[in-house]
Amino acid sequence: MTTSKKDLREYLQDHLLVGDGAMATQLHALGAPVGVSFEELCLSNPRVVHEVHASYYQAGARLLETNTFAANRDALSRYGLEHKVARINRLAVAIAREAAQNDAYVAGSIGSILAGRVKKKVLDEYRDQYEEQAIALLHAGVDALILETFLDLEELLLAIEVIRPLTEVPIIAQLATLEVGRTRDGYALTDAFPQLKKAGADIIGLNCRLGPAEILRSFESTIFPDDSLLSAFPNAGRLGMTDGEYAFKSSPEYFAESALRLRDQGVRLIGGCCGTTPAHVKAMADALAAQKPKARVNPPVPQGERPHISVQSLREREKPSIVDRVKTGTTIIVEFDPPRDLDAEQFLEGCCELHKAGADAITLADNSLATVRMSNMALGALMKNRHGIDPLLHLACRDRNLIGQQSHLMGLHALGIDQILVITGDPSRFGDLPGASSVFDVTSFDLIRMVKQLNEGISFSGRPLKQKAQFIVGAAFNPNVRNLAAAVARLEKKVEAGADYIMTQPVYDVESIRQVYEATKHIGIPVFIGIMPLTSSRNAEFLHNEVPGIKLSAEALERMKRVQGPAARQEGIAIAKELLDEAIRYFNGIYLITPFNYYEMTVELIAYVRQQSALVKMAQP
Repeated sequence: MTTSKKDLREYLQDHLLVGDGAMATQLHALGAPVGVSFEELCLSNPRVVHEVHASYYQAGARLLETNTFAANRDALSRYGLEHKVARINRLAVAIAREAAQNDAYVAGSIGSILAGRVKKKVLDEYRDQYEEQAIALLHAGVDALILETFLDLEELLLAIEVIRPLTEVPIIAQLATLEVGRTRDGYALTDAFPQLKKAGADIIGLNCRLGPAEILRSFESTIFPDDSLLSAFPNAGRLGMTDGEYAFKSSPEYFAESALRLRDQGVRLIGGCCGTTPAHVKAMADALAAQKPKARVNPPVPQGERPHISVQSLREREKPSIVDRVKTGTTIIVEFDPPRDLDAEQFLEGCCELHKAGADAITLADNSLATVRMSNMALGALMKNRHGIDPLLHLACRDRNLIGQQSHLMGLHALGIDQILVITGDPSRFGDLPGASSVFDVTSFDLIRMVKQLNEGISFSGRPLKQKAQFIVGAAFNPNVRNLAAAVARLEKKVEAGADYIMTQPVYDVESIRQVYEATKHIGIPVFIGIMPLTSSRNAEFLHNEVPGIKLSAEALERMKRVQGPAARQEGIAIAKELLDEAIRYFNGIYLITPFNYYEMTVELIAYVRQQSALVKMAQP
């Protein structure tokens, strides 16, 4: 196959073109260890990179991608190589050009900077990095730029927006999808590809993540803009364990058959991604050698309005949420920690007493202080279904990866538990199983956004769901800090991410209550001010000196020192009531935290809040 080195766009009008296969797969096969920067090999071992390019050229590939997929500042900084971006990209082009023998196109590879990580709301920080890498590749003389493995349409559009004004060379823009037909950020491919073309992409298509069959299904179900030049670089099937080693399953023969099917869909540039080898490329090149390109024929346009990203859930809340309630009057959330053993009955008895006393919702921590407790999901289901009590569950970032988090939330939805509080969670090493791993796949900001994405009917991976979730999402706020302004700025980001209400750490002086009100009154969502009664002088000293996020006033510490035994709890209740007198003046939301599961103390405080709130309401004109 000869290209005669026409402009790539012109060549694809009348020809099929075979691309190369996986660079990392081949470098690893040739001895490059896992855990190093494969892109850096352009500096330290250019021979092995040239060997990979040459093997694909000899197999029949006539578009070679530079070894620069992750040669951006963000990725290279993980190896201390951020100052070598330009040099690595320039040398990579020279190595590929030598292997191309003036008979193959050299495309400068630019990968996603997010690279599968949780999507940030603002991607503008990546602009300079795309520009830096693209300029280096362009100055080195590439025939095209290939932007590949972008899970999010919005990031790919940003990259094109930055790069298109820099050059007239062809831009190949390839999305990678976790599900057939839809991007991770929720765009149907039928909607995504016109945006890529409008932004300035010359060739549009898919690569990575999926194998030939699912890539083919994506093309079969997508409506492409007229006259689109299409590309496809599938993985060699799904990654799995074979004979004790991870391997891709698809054979070269299967790839050859798949290449013909992709050609039938109007695809003109066909290569391979993860797991593909020169044998796969040779099989494709041989199968396509005598073939001409086919015109793209789109599937029929669905009749009527195309289905939206999801349909409205038929589930409706049985009761008003705490956000609805707090708008109409004083609303009380009570925290009551799950037990640390296998007996749930005493816990449920306490819940019933708190509910009977007038708690609007009972909130259950998610292994607080990294200490193992009974599942708050199981207890929440028992509370709701057995006793009709409205649970509000904490959801920590610490214990579950993204798979577990979405699965957990889907389970909560199925149980009708819709009120949650998203928190970071204390590190595992500080808990009762210090050898346990802390996951922290996402921050609390990320998780809030992703929960709200479920409310839009979109899974974490971007797959449309048949129902929309209805989560009411809370966020935590710690006012017991030196720099309150910085804490409020962090809180504002949580509100921007989608938080519906705020729950504060406990406060222990009247002035702090006023400060919290003044600092948060502008944010526009309900704030539940935290109050936790003290139980003893030792309890007070422990909280003040050892527990993160809690600070007691000197007066509270001194008062607790003066009492012992049962009188200490009564003094703790008295201090809490004084704080509540002030809190009721400023906040409709009260968050009572039960110490050591002494629910009798909280029952008394619930009654006090109800009584004082009624008096305040009566006194209003």
